[in-house]
Amino acid sequence: MFMNILLPVDLDQDSSWVKALPAAVEVSQTAGARLHVMTVVPDFGMSLVGSFFPENFEAQALEKAKAALHAFVREHVPKRIQVRHVVGHGTVYAEILREADEVKADLIVLAAHRPALKDFLLGPNAARVVRHAKCSVLVVRP
Repeated sequence: MFMNILLPVDLDQDSSWVKALPAAVEVSQTAGARLHVMTVVPDFGMSLVGSFFPENFEAQALEKAKAALHAFVREHVPKRIQVRHVVGHGTVYAEILREADEVKADLIVLAAHRPALKDFLLGPNAARVVRHAKCSVLVVRP
């Protein structure tokens, strides 16, 4: 049923993966699916903002994120799971949706933070992914 499962994680926020990762691993293992573990490095937005950072800052940030993602997977994902490491660059929800389309994901597993009243059930990134994804989305609550 599932061949490609996308798991977006924020490497700086345990809550983005502590419950979602076991769910993604279980589904991946049961289905024999490939797990695409993804993190996103935000871009600067306006070019004016980028001028305040050192040259090659974004390239260095992407390389650090790639190394951190590989270390994360080594530490937290069982070796028997087939994993692809993905580092996106841009707006979080847009990168998740782009990657899901690119790998033809059958399922996106993502965590939702504890909602505040202003979020009305889901955080802004999770809500956008749920609304716009072309595949099933499993939202794991904290």
